[in-house]
Amino acid sequence: MAGPPRRRGRGLSRRAAGAAGAALALLLAGCGADPAPRAGPDGDGRGAPTALPPVFYVDPANPAGAQADRWAAQGRTADAEALRAIAGRPSAKWLTGTPAVRAEVDAFLTAAAVAGQTPVLVVQNVPGRDCARQGAGGAENAADYQRWIRDLAAGVAGRPVTVILEPGAVPDAVAGCVADVAGRLGLLRDAVSVLASTGSTRVYLDAGHPGWITDVDRLAATLRRAGIADTAGFALNVANFVGTEESVRYGHRLSDALGGATRFVVDTSRNGNGPHPGRTVDAAPSWCNPPGRALGEEPAADPGPDRVDALLWVKYPGESDGACRPGEPASGTWWPEYALDLARRAR
Repeated sequence: MAGPPRRRGRGLSRRAAGAAGAALALLLAGCGADPAPRAGPDGDGRGAPTALPPVFYVDPANPAGAQADRWAAQGRTADAEALRAIAGRPSAKWLTGTPAVRAEVDAFLTAAAVAGQTPVLVVQNVPGRDCARQGAGGAENAADYQRWIRDLAAGVAGRPVTVILEPGAVPDAVAGCVADVAGRLGLLRDAVSVLASTGSTRVYLDAGHPGWITDVDRLAATLRRAGIADTAGFALNVANFVGTEESVRYGHRLSDALGGATRFVVDTSRNGNGPHPGRTVDAAPSWCNPPGRALGEEPAADPGPDRVDALLWVKYPGESDGACRPGEPASGTWWPEYALDLARRAR
């Protein structure tokens, strides 16, 4: 399954959340948890804060909450209640090239600090991102990207934040669709260094998902070149649908290839039913708005499995992956009907 990335109340039912957690616990029985980065040759967390955030930030100004309020006012009580399973959960804020990124980051981190929670940011603005797929774009050139990253880091201002760095950037370099691999990896190393210099940012370098790059040794080598030794680890399944158990198994293989100490996080926002079984749906790629999917396990720091720092909702459930079929919204556009289906199927 190929699949590049794209881009909160009552929660999931206790039964659904408990069953998912039990399945993961059975798979990984006997694996200990260690919330602090371990020393190691690669991805050892040097330059990252050592403590994981206990509570991730729930932005009250989220589209699911606003939609739920509108539906409740219209008498769509059940639908509104279903959407609050999304509205009440912490999710990441995506930064994809806004010129005023310093002010945007400052405002978001200020709100999170007032709430006593730790925000999660996704940085996706590397030149030539997504290799001309849905959501393609990025900074115009390397110099623009480096200026933008420095403005972003200035907005952090020493406050705690978790950053998922450049979804797809490393896997695309491995897959061969990046024209200047050395230049791409150099920009990632620079971004890692700049973000680490804040002293309060935990950086996870994106590593794709199990169906994208199967050669973990090659992926590990490329992650090394991208600076993973100076991060908190890597991120998996961003904006994709691979189940948590499979993602964790893949994460262990990749971590082993990096020396066995590298930690990781997993995006569980939409993986409750796993990926669509086909490669295409109505002539469009099955990674793009596949039907029949469901919300996954709730975000949690230190969820238990060995080397897993957190389960996160990185992709916002209900935001479109792209206009892959007639009538589907553009990438990143809020799509309430898709969000409702994700929430209903999670119960």
